[in-house]
Order: sequence, then C-alpha cells, then structure tokens
Amino acid sequence: MTTTASTRETYGQTLLEIGREDPDVVVLGGDLNKSTFIHLFAQEFPDRFFDFGPAEQNMMSIAAGLASSGKKPFVSTFAVFGSGRPYDQIRVGISQPKLNVKIVVTHAGLAPGDDGMSAQGIEDLALMCALPSFTVIVPADAPEAAKAVREAASKQGPFYIRLSRSATPIVHQGEYSFGIGKAETMRTGADATIVACGIMVKPAMDAAIILEKEGIGCRVLNMATLQPVDSDAITTCAQETGAIVTAEEHLRHGGLGSIVAQVLGERLPVPMKMVALSGYAESGPPNLLLDKYGLTPQKLVEAVRSTINRKPNPSGSNRATTQMR
Repeated sequence: MTTTASTRETYGQTLLEIGREDPDVVVLGGDLNKSTFIHLFAQEFPDRFFDFGPAEQNMMSIAAGLASSGKKPFVSTFAVFGSGRPYDQIRVGISQPKLNVKIVVTHAGLAPGDDGMSAQGIEDLALMCALPSFTVIVPADAPEAAKAVREAASKQGPFYIRLSRSATPIVHQGEYSFGIGKAETMRTGADATIVACGIMVKPAMDAAIILEKEGIGCRVLNMATLQPVDSDAITTCAQETGAIVTAEEHLRHGGLGSIVAQVLGERLPVPMKMVALSGYAESGPPNLLLDKYGLTPQKLVEAVRSTINRKPNPSGSNRATTQMR
C-alpha cells in the first residue's frame, strides 16, 4: 500500500519549526490560513502573523515592505490567489528588486476539483517562471516539500513553492539529498526519459514499471526546480536515451514541458512529447479530472511508446518499438 502525506500540512509544520529557529520569519495569510496550515504558526506566534483576508495585492506589497525592513516573510494562499491575482505587485514589488519573499501556495493544479475552473491554478508556473529573479519549486511529495521550504528559508531572494491539496503518495523513502536546480533520477533506463514534477512524479514511476515489463527501459527524472532548471541533466538524458516525455499538472504552455523543450532546442533536439493540460477543466473530483485529462500512468506509457517510435535509426529513418525489441 502506498504511503501518502499532505504537502500543505507538512509545509505548515515545517514553517512552525523554522519560526521557532528564526525570529525574523513572519507569515502573511489571505483568509485561508487553516487550509494552508499557516494557522499553526499564527497560534504560536500571533505577533508575527498577519491576515489580510481576500486582499492578495496588498498582502504581496506588505510582504515586500517587510522584506525591505529585514524580515523574512512567507506568504501563503491558494495558487490562483498567490500568482495571478497579485501578479503586478509580485513583478514590480518583489521580483524586480529581488526581495527576500517566499510565496508558498497550496491547492495548485486540478486539486481544488469541485470548486471548478476558477479555483484550479494551472497557469501559475508559466507566470512565475517568467519572473527572472524567482526560484520556482514543485515538490514531488511531503518530504521534498519540507526540504524545499527549509532551503527557501536559508537562501536570499524570492521563491515560489507550489503545493497540492490532498494527501499525495510519498516517493522519497529514507534520507536523500535535495538541491535547488538539481534534478533527481528516480529510475534508470536507456530507451526514453520521463521528466516530471509535482504529483506527476509518481505516475511517471508507475509508467516506467509498466514499460519495463514490455522491455522498454524508461528513465524518470524528478525536476522539482523549474527555475533554475537543470539543463545539464536534460541534455544528458537526451544524449543517453534519445527520447523525452514531460509530465506536469499544468498547462502545456509555459510550464515544465516548455522549459524542457527550450533546453532541447538550444542544446540537443530529440523526439519529445508533453503530457499536460491543454485547456481549462470543469468541476469534479480531482482523481476523476486527472483521469479525464490524461494525467495518468497509462497516458505516459502511450506517450513514451509514440516518442520512441520517432527516434531515428542509424540510417536516418524512424523505427517502431516492435523493430527495436
């Protein structure tokens, strides 16, 4: 049975621990404090906690002011309210002066489910990766979320960390190293690579197991940091496997797939396919939405097969999977 844990709850507990260690840490929330679990910090440090209600633009501007005054602000709300709504304040007030503000959002992607498309943050990575000074991280599970939050707290500059809503599978067992801008190889393979982030890392690993039974060796790369991205790891996978599939719970434009495609286009073009959202979803349970929109191991298996089929053979023509085995 797969062990699961909530990234947002882990974030709240980790932030509380950091607050006990560093008196300069302050936390700002926007009327969703229990949902983002920053209420744990508020209960212990009420004089270092500020609730702005549904006024996200003001919240970001005040976080910028606190950072300018030497504080270390963490700002939390849902992904749609922490990226799109206050984007101008983030761009001008935080990104351009490179202030030490940490934006940690929850309920990203299709996780809000029944709340409908207006609550589903599927454009946020494109928006935040467009800001040059931001470090953008999408943890694969709760243990990685804890490490990412601690890294953000220890580093200078603006961060955007994207978390989910429901408990998600834990893919990291025991001790492991986490580095900003460093991809993590979850499985090895020589025929193709799936580059995944966030909740799509587990489906990518499941897909690799299915493909292994077919005689296809599929490497899985956890690209937790989208900015700065690990270009060297992407290039190495292109060189060694010759086929790349990306997997993300985000629109295909501007997210992980676009970033990987840019790296490949500049360094080493190989056959590639993106498994991502192509438009807005409707209201519904998150698991059913993920299935309907193809964010599943089976769709990744199909994407890997079709991408491998486009790999050129030594004579220059394409070869089918059946001819490879």
